[in-house]
Formats: sequence, C-alpha cells, structure tokens
Amino acid sequence: MNLPLIPADCRACPIRHSAVCASADGASLAILQQVKSYRSYPAGTYLARAGEPLEHLSSLVAGCATISKGFEDGRRQTVGLLLPSDFIGRPGRTRATFDIVALSEVTLCRFERKRFEQLLADTPSLTSRLLEMTLDELEAAQDLAVTLGRGTARERVASFLASLARRQRAQTKSAPLSGAVEVQLPLTRAEIADHLGLTIETVSRQMTGLRKEGIIALENNRTIAIPDFSRLLEAAGADPDD
Repeated sequence: MNLPLIPADCRACPIRHSAVCASADGASLAILQQVKSYRSYPAGTYLARAGEPLEHLSSLVAGCATISKGFEDGRRQTVGLLLPSDFIGRPGRTRATFDIVALSEVTLCRFERKRFEQLLADTPSLTSRLLEMTLDELEAAQDLAVTLGRGTARERVASFLASLARRQRAQTKSAPLSGAVEVQLPLTRAEIADHLGLTIETVSRQMTGLRKEGIIALENNRTIAIPDFSRLLEAAGADPDD
C-alpha cells in the first residue's frame, strides 16, 4: 500500500476536517502542530496491546486497523474497524483496553498523552470534538451489536457495506449518500467474516447473492460499486429514508 505524503502543516492534512482536530482554531492547531509526531507501521503491527501502557494518543492518518479481543483458547473477536481520522486511545486511561492491529501499512499522528490531556483541559472545542467522535463510535458499536444479534447473514454483510460507505463518505465531507456509491474494502473476506461472526463461505455466498440481484457490483477484490444505495439499505434491513 502506498501511503500518501503527509504534509508538515496541519492545515493541509488529509484528515484535517474529520479528525479530533477538526474544530481546533488557529491557536489550538498551532499547539497541536508543535506536539504531534508522525510514525508509520507495516501491516501486522500491534499499535496497542490490551492491558499494556499506551503512552501516545493518536489519529489514524492513512491505512486501516482492527480493534479486537483475544481469548485464552486462541479465539479472537474483532469488535471494531479503524479508518483514517479515527482516534486511538482514551484520555485518562493509561492502558489499552483492546488489541489494535494494523491491517495495512498505517501512518499515525501521535500526541504524547500528558500534553494532549492538558490541551484538552485548556481547549473546550477539542474536548467537544472528542466527545462527538466518542458518541459516534458508541452509536456504531450499538448498531453493530443489533446487526450481529438479530441480523441475518445477508443483513450483516449489507449493513457492513453500508457502514463502510458512510464512514468513507464522512472522511471526505461529501454530500449525503444517495444513488450510485463506490466502496473500498479495507478487509479481506476472512477478516470481514471474523468481524461479522460469519464463515468465509457465508460471506462469499452473500456477496454473490447481492451481486446477482444487482445490489452491488464487484469491480475487483477491493472495490465494490453500489448502483443504488437505497437498495443496499433495504437489503440491510434499514429504512432508506432514515
């Protein structure tokens, strides 16, 4: 994966308008620019390990990562997906709660914990933005819990694609989703299956079924075209007018 060139000036950052710094004014942004540092990691790297100290809080600038929990018998459950502009870590918590693993090569914009926490205390707009992102994350987790608990395999796959489309559109601050949409898959079929609590075979069957119905078109292994987003929402069991 070729990561984009990250500019030194925060105002030109590719996630400037969707990350935790989105509401930062000129003075706050100048402080953030002084305390930030960029670091890239190859695919497979643990960005955080559950129970271990987390010295930096970070924004994901490029790439993608999974949030997961491991069990003593070797099983692992994926509980979240991190995309560009998502935030890693929680102010006030010195240790990671889950494992976070890079799925692709990633670049993080990192802030030393104590300095960032002090900036939060001094900057209400930054605190408000972080709260907004946290509530969005909570809502996404609740939606996922409903889908995994009550959704059919078809609804799970369709909901996953719809959620990806929404998140990728939010990163670019584009118009609301409607009509034809294109989604870039950051996960393999095996990783999607793990995320949705399904088998690889089931995910493949559902993808094939959605394609045969004309709800999606598989352009390649990583790109899915959605001719009519409202039809995908119907397949997910959601209200297209919501």
